[in-house]
Amino acid sequence: MKQSPIFLLPELKERIWGGTALRDQFGYDIPSDQTGECWAISAHPNGPSVVQDGPYKGKTLIELWDNHRELFGGIEGDRFPLLTKILDANQDLSVQVHPDDDYAERHENGELGKTECWYIIDCKEGAEMIYGHNARTRTELVTMMNSGDWEGLLRRVKIKPGDFYYVPSGTIHALCEGTLVLETQQSSDTTYRVYDYERKDQDGNERELHFAQAIDVTTVPHVDGYADESVETRPGMTIRTFVEAEYFSVYKWEIDQKVELSQDDPFLLCSVIKGEGSIEHDGNTYPLPKGAHFILPAETGSFSIEGSCELIVSHI
Repeated sequence: MKQSPIFLLPELKERIWGGTALRDQFGYDIPSDQTGECWAISAHPNGPSVVQDGPYKGKTLIELWDNHRELFGGIEGDRFPLLTKILDANQDLSVQVHPDDDYAERHENGELGKTECWYIIDCKEGAEMIYGHNARTRTELVTMMNSGDWEGLLRRVKIKPGDFYYVPSGTIHALCEGTLVLETQQSSDTTYRVYDYERKDQDGNERELHFAQAIDVTTVPHVDGYADESVETRPGMTIRTFVEAEYFSVYKWEIDQKVELSQDDPFLLCSVIKGEGSIEHDGNTYPLPKGAHFILPAETGSFSIEGSCELIVSHI
């Protein structure tokens, strides 16, 4: 039996560094003018997605994973493995690092580690991000952190719309002001904050830092995440492969006319980041506005997409 696309409602979260881009660019109903995150496809308990319509309307992605594993090709595991977000960095994010699976299992109550990647949807001219550090040894890392030598320690890179960055666990990183990204990551919410610009929250308190954990998990010396990008051109469609790695593979589909496709993976996670179109499957047509997020289950089979749009697509 063919399985239809599953459309999800975004979970929106306020952040001290957030803004209004999630409303302005995607039309989401944001809770405030400091909205930083859209948890678009999530089965994490801190923000599970809810099915928008169809036979599973109102159910969370956690419920589908627990009770309808056939939608995901029957793959094993006690938790859904991936999480898709859109982040609006209206101000600089804290400098942070994430643990790998082994460290998180031992120190974070069985949580997954967090390897992630960023596709730059939009950014201001001259924007940059923090990606890595300049310490040559762990001793040097400790010395520079304890002395507050952030200019010397942190490695900044210029970014532009359309760039892609693979951010393995152990990588010190931060989005900077004026950046809008789609993030594909392991389903984890574990973050070790290294530096937060001495900002204070609404109660006048500085946010907690996690030096000990960060020193434990940071890769020293820094190693850039390897992304083997390639491009495939088909009639009406360009497929850009950004990364095919241990935890996920991520692609961009650029569509400018009707294309016939087939779903051959346990599942595909799909987010419309530009333009609009429609998807036709098993005699039914579903609109694909900018900002739509959906899952193509294991037994989707053949389908077509028509329109002028770009999607970020991922799978395990």
